Amino acid sequence: MIVGTTKELKNHEYRVGLTPQNVEGYVNHGHKVYVETGAGIGAGFSDEDYIKAGATILNSPKEVFDKCDMIVKVKELEECEYDYVHEGQILYTYLHLAANKKFADLLIEKNISAFAYETITDNNGSLPCLRPMSQIAGRLSIQEGAKYLEKGYGGRGILLGGVPGVERGQIVIIGGGVAGTSAAKAAVGMGAAVTILDANLNKLAYLDDIFGSSVTTLYRDDANTLNALKKADLVICTLLIPGGSTPKVIRREHLKQMKKGSVIVDISIDQGGCAETSKVTTHDNPIFVEEGIVHYCVGNMPGAVPYTSTIALTNATYKYGLTIADKGVLEAIKDKNIKNGLNIYNHKCVNKNVADALGYGLEEI
Repeated sequence: MIVGTTKELKNHEYRVGLTPQNVEGYVNHGHKVYVETGAGIGAGFSDEDYIKAGATILNSPKEVFDKCDMIVKVKELEECEYDYVHEGQILYTYLHLAANKKFADLLIEKNISAFAYETITDNNGSLPCLRPMSQIAGRLSIQEGAKYLEKGYGGRGILLGGVPGVERGQIVIIGGGVAGTSAAKAAVGMGAAVTILDANLNKLAYLDDIFGSSVTTLYRDDANTLNALKKADLVICTLLIPGGSTPKVIRREHLKQMKKGSVIVDISIDQGGCAETSKVTTHDNPIFVEEGIVHYCVGNMPGAVPYTSTIALTNATYKYGLTIADKGVLEAIKDKNIKNGLNIYNHKCVNKNVADALGYGLEEI
């Protein structure tokens, strides 16, 4: 198979879909690999690194798309890239289609076999290709939230860890999954007061075991959520429905009862966000204020640390991508975990959560 990767175009997105080590692996399996010039520079990989690994460098993204049977990326296509994909091509990347019907419609129309990192599963039912980015986003959320709590950004002027004689900042984490747990680790390390809300009692028991008295765990219902929001200086939203739209658990009326200058970091924004007031922002313009609350809703948070993020991401995605390249779509999806990653195939939406979110009828392969 002919496989390729191009430079990411999303604002301040420096990650890359294939590392030179990945390229070497594909080449050793008999595949041809094309890489757009400069695609890996932001993550620390030169064109020469890719050439040594066996790739051919091309001058433009269109050339790569035109030549390749399979495109491996990090983020969904930008609209300026929509014309590049061609009939029957395989696209392997984060898709986040639940928040982007126009992109989903394009993939259906052009008969793209679209595999989403965020819906591939492992034998335990977890999301191995999403996990590393959730870990990074969780840790970054505390770092970014602490910054935007500073008065100069419109925040309350709170130091999350406090100092002797002054109370610590209150961090509320909505969702106790991978991102929420990673956020909690960073928050506890900073010395903040941390509350985690989740609707899964088994998950809360696990979090209580690993964090002990360092955090407060609460069952996520409307009453507990509102009470926690009223006390919060920083709110981290980490809810996830694989492939589906994020439930809006923070409503506009909740914001009116929160402390003015508190901060919401909505990690869930790729799937629509868990606050009614959330909207996608960029690293260039990361925040906005709504109802007196600072919102940080950057859709590609891990792009800020591209070397770490690229290595962590490709460690997880490489083996599935290689299987797709080695076997082709129909043979590869005999593995149920890879099949769960297939969102669009043969002009149809074949993932239930994506179909439900976008109002498509679910089609079976």
